[in-house]
Amino acid sequence: MSQTGRLWNLYGHDSSAVCNKAIIEFSMTRGPNKTCPHITGNRPQLYGCAMNTLAFNRHNSGISVIMDILYFLWMLPSVWAVEEVLMDSTTATAELGWTTYPSQGWEEVSGYDENMNTIRTYQVCNIFNSSQNNWVRTKYIRRRGAQRIHVQMKFSVRDCSSIPNVPGSCKETFNLYFFESDLDKGTKLYPPWMENPWVKVDTIAADESFSQVDLGGRIMKINSEVRSFGPVSHNGFYLAFQDYGACMSLIAVRVFYRKCPHIIQNGAVFPETLSGAESTSLVAARGVCVPNGEEVDVPIKLYCNGDGEWTVPIGRCMCKAGYEAVANGTVCKACITGFFKAAQGDHKCLQCPINSRTTSEGATNCVCRNGYYRTESDPQQMPCTTPSIVSIIHQVSRTPNSITLSWSQPDQPNGVILDYELQYYEKNQAEWNSSLTRSQTNTAVIRGLRPGTIYVFQVRARTVAGFGRFSGKMYFQTMTEEEYNSIMQEKLPLIIGSSAAGVVFIIAITVVIIVCRSKRNSDRPESEYTDKLQHYTSGHMSPGMKIYIDPFTYEDPNEAVREFAKEIDISCVKIEQVIGAGEFGEVCSGNLRQPGKREILVAIKTLKAGYTERQRRDFLSEASIMGQFDHPNIIHLEGVVTKSSPVMIITEFMENGSLDSFLRQNDGQFTVIQLVGMLRGIAAGMKYLCDMNYVHRDLAARNILVNSNLVCKVSDFGLSRFLEEDTSDPTYTSALGGKIPIRWTAPEAIQYRKFTSSSDCWSYGIVMWEVMSYGERPYWDMSNQDVINAIEQDYRLPPPMDCPSALHQLMLDCWQKDRNNRPKFSQIVSTLDKMIRNPNSLKAMTPLSSSVHLALLDRSTPDFSSFSTVDEWLDAIKMGQYKENFTSEGFTSFDVVSQMTMEYVRYFSYIKNRGLTCTH
Repeated sequence: MSQTGRLWNLYGHDSSAVCNKAIIEFSMTRGPNKTCPHITGNRPQLYGCAMNTLAFNRHNSGISVIMDILYFLWMLPSVWAVEEVLMDSTTATAELGWTTYPSQGWEEVSGYDENMNTIRTYQVCNIFNSSQNNWVRTKYIRRRGAQRIHVQMKFSVRDCSSIPNVPGSCKETFNLYFFESDLDKGTKLYPPWMENPWVKVDTIAADESFSQVDLGGRIMKINSEVRSFGPVSHNGFYLAFQDYGACMSLIAVRVFYRKCPHIIQNGAVFPETLSGAESTSLVAARGVCVPNGEEVDVPIKLYCNGDGEWTVPIGRCMCKAGYEAVANGTVCKACITGFFKAAQGDHKCLQCPINSRTTSEGATNCVCRNGYYRTESDPQQMPCTTPSIVSIIHQVSRTPNSITLSWSQPDQPNGVILDYELQYYEKNQAEWNSSLTRSQTNTAVIRGLRPGTIYVFQVRARTVAGFGRFSGKMYFQTMTEEEYNSIMQEKLPLIIGSSAAGVVFIIAITVVIIVCRSKRNSDRPESEYTDKLQHYTSGHMSPGMKIYIDPFTYEDPNEAVREFAKEIDISCVKIEQVIGAGEFGEVCSGNLRQPGKREILVAIKTLKAGYTERQRRDFLSEASIMGQFDHPNIIHLEGVVTKSSPVMIITEFMENGSLDSFLRQNDGQFTVIQLVGMLRGIAAGMKYLCDMNYVHRDLAARNILVNSNLVCKVSDFGLSRFLEEDTSDPTYTSALGGKIPIRWTAPEAIQYRKFTSSSDCWSYGIVMWEVMSYGERPYWDMSNQDVINAIEQDYRLPPPMDCPSALHQLMLDCWQKDRNNRPKFSQIVSTLDKMIRNPNSLKAMTPLSSSVHLALLDRSTPDFSSFSTVDEWLDAIKMGQYKENFTSEGFTSFDVVSQMTMEYVRYFSYIKNRGLTCTH
């Protein structure tokens, strides 16, 4: 078929339809009265006709504005990621010259963009011939150090159903391939035109295809898709596009890679960094503190994710003493004269306190001016001065020979007051004849005075800077002998009566104590109950604290859904792809765009077809539960779709998925501080649930989701209690009429179905173990019954490799047999906060030889006499998997086994913990 004939079939059966081919040519000229220049090739009339139709855009302002916005957004670089373009077909100034196979397949044609620049495109439309296999290969593209490649394709596809008499072989998709090579050695026949050696990236489908009706209405639909692949390791690669029966035009191809930009964050400078080979890769970049900045705690790092965005900062830099952060933390500037900063930190420079000054810029302290002082223990922001005067003196008591005085501390002590000096003399004598006394406190008893005499008193404070000024003169008189005797006569009856009353009071107290002790035991239960009742009835609940409401307390469970979950119109939801499967149906990723809000990425749980009313109720109950929670470490519910099919629960999207699989994929890649930070987030979420009186029942790493910033969020609410009895998930085991995850569940919950926040605490300890072991299965390959038996015999999990002893001790606290002895989640959060603030507390590791580490082994001395071989003994202590290891190490008799050294015990314990086999 001729080229013109193929174009005719692609774009319709009349000349006006053929003319509309030009609209596909990637944002063509929109102005009226513009003529179409001659197009190279053998189709000038066709393209001239097409270009003359473009004036319609000026008369359809809505489409014009939308195209302008889409073109602008496509050209606008990412704020966070730097995109380095390896190849862009729209920038070609001549023919692209890509290699095609066969010759009657893809063909290259020309067009113009909105700036009247020539662009080159490829098109194919052999839909009336079956068994199509048309390939077009780009030129050799050098990767320039990139490990992951992104390909953006703009294309249009004709709707097969809109083409009359089209055979069943018509397609609306095409394939994208790549082939790596260290040299540009592509020919007409190499690489062979087939999958393998070509590596398939994906099958590309159009979101929208156009039809004859669209052409008649001059409406074109251009698709844009981005795909990525990696890792790539050779010097370069080719791309290939395979058509197998579509009627389409490949308008533009842009090949690029991403890298994180040069940035200043957390007070450090990070260089441009290439993104990793996988979409989930985290590439660490070492930061350098800005000038006059200093590292805090750990070496500062920033991680570049697979999309070229900086995430997960570790450590930070702060401006050193004498410098403050300016320009949004990107510069450490010296304190100006008259200002100072005493220590490293984020705080600003402070103005020197009164009577002090600095001698240069960048000062770390202010020195006192001459004549003023400050103690060494005083903070630098304290002013330099002497103590102010004591404002007033009070007489406390007096006798004929003494006076007791007190006074208040000076309003401005200006340092630590060391003592007070009291000056006094008789009023009718000269001041130079005064006496002095010292007092460490602000009271003093002055003795040796003459009866009935008026004295003058003054007091002053002393600091390390010296004495302050004396207070004003105050006059006090001692008693006369007659006054004193008269007062004592009046007090005598009162003294006698008070003594008698005191004796009676002591007797009464003794009787009360005896009675109370005799009744204590019998009254204790009632007292404890009364105390608890009083705790709730006297208003000890936190004001404003929300309390969880079980949706199953509603007569109609749908009412709980309406109350706690927002109904979302199905038109606002777009499902992109299936990412997993749950108990009730599929889990998908997608987009949610609600009126007045920006589009966001969401996770969508769907209810499988053919559900029963009970399954629908149980499915939506999770939304009724989740909708009551609002915490940064609890998965956020966006809403539900209940008025159309399928029924959906829509939540925020967590990029890194479940915590257990994420840790296994990144084994050994995080610092202890990062892991503790994850644990702290989980504990904070559980504290919130505990405060709301909600018991999770199924806390495990698989039910913790992780976002791109390593924030952990508790999810899967209430699902464990609704698992079907015939579920195939081996994690959950039947117990007392329900399904229980044995390895994560507290013993009282297994035995009595007693679920409380304390049983959640036990589960949290298991989650801690999972995190520190990077997603290892708790209790390894032990059976559920063996796990139950081991726990009943007080065995506990040993510390994972490189686990700080403080963290393993916290795990053991969570695994206390008596649930009342387990820590509260508020205490767990506080403990983890202290560890984060003091990283040195995490440096002590639990030694492999500790008794705790062997908690899962038989603690008693083995009775070898009851076994005939070492293999029998290993089977009896549930270590049969190590028979070959014992044999290879020469432990084939009980005499040799009994002489095993601790080094071998450590060795086998390490192998057991890591799930390895012993080899030499």
